[in-house]
Amino acid sequence: MAKPQEVERIAKKLDKMVHVKDTDGALDLLKELKDMKISLETLQSTRVGMSVNAVRKHSSDEEVQTLAKALIKSWKKLLDGSGEKSDEKEKKKEGSPVRPSSTSKESGSSEKSMKSVESLGTPTSPSVPAAPAALPPPTTSTPPPQIASFPPAPVTTHVVRNKCRELLVAALQTDDDHKTIGVHCENLAAQIEEEIFQEFKTTDIKYKTRLRSRISNLKDQKNPDLRRNVLCGNISARRIASMTAEEMASAELKQKRQDLTKESIREHQLSKVGGTETDMFICSKCHGKNCSYTQVQIRSADEPMTTFVLCNNCGNRWKFC
Repeated sequence: MAKPQEVERIAKKLDKMVHVKDTDGALDLLKELKDMKISLETLQSTRVGMSVNAVRKHSSDEEVQTLAKALIKSWKKLLDGSGEKSDEKEKKKEGSPVRPSSTSKESGSSEKSMKSVESLGTPTSPSVPAAPAALPPPTTSTPPPQIASFPPAPVTTHVVRNKCRELLVAALQTDDDHKTIGVHCENLAAQIEEEIFQEFKTTDIKYKTRLRSRISNLKDQKNPDLRRNVLCGNISARRIASMTAEEMASAELKQKRQDLTKESIREHQLSKVGGTETDMFICSKCHGKNCSYTQVQIRSADEPMTTFVLCNNCGNRWKFC
């Protein structure tokens, strides 16, 4: 059985490839996952399925897409199998007419006989009892178990609040990630709206502006990480309800803002006003003496001129009277 640490390591590498938009080497990682025997607990704790699905969407390699689909399909069968076992246990507890479990040989033989009868199109033989437990359960009727669950928020009859909850649900369902994770988007959207309403206690313009910014950022196709973290529960409903625009921004946008800030600082430091270089002044920031000064008459004629000093090393400016 594969260790969760190994699976988590591969999942992080796949997430990094998606983040930098370079899926070279993803095929080797997917093959490594294919050779591993992963348990249901490991799938739920590492959320490797979401990482593989993200690589499948961003990769243009058909082999990577095919292998990713095969892995997701096999893991879904594992989830479906877990859900079927829990359903059978519930039926037994409720006293449904389910035949007690027999030996593996008897159940195997009964399943084979049922399949042979269905293929021939003849009714079942009286000697073989038709028990509900022997019938193969339909694979499409059992939904996968929910991995991320959120308790339902208080129900409201307010028209504006219900409309905002509907818009939040649509934003959370922008991609297929909510299906992969198995989250109840209605409950999550209701919790986010409830947190915002409890802060303002009314549906005024501030309330609507806060909702509008959450919906816009959750629907942003260029910022899927925010939506996935909210769906997984890494970002709580209370947290997303109070996050600023800078905190919700994508990693790419944050990097652009940081680059613009650095560029502005650099231009400010390089911008100089013509003046006379001197070593008579000491900068209060870098303590250097490489300065330039300019004298301007900004007061009345009988007052002395005001001296403006610029540090040529760090760009610090100050006024000397």
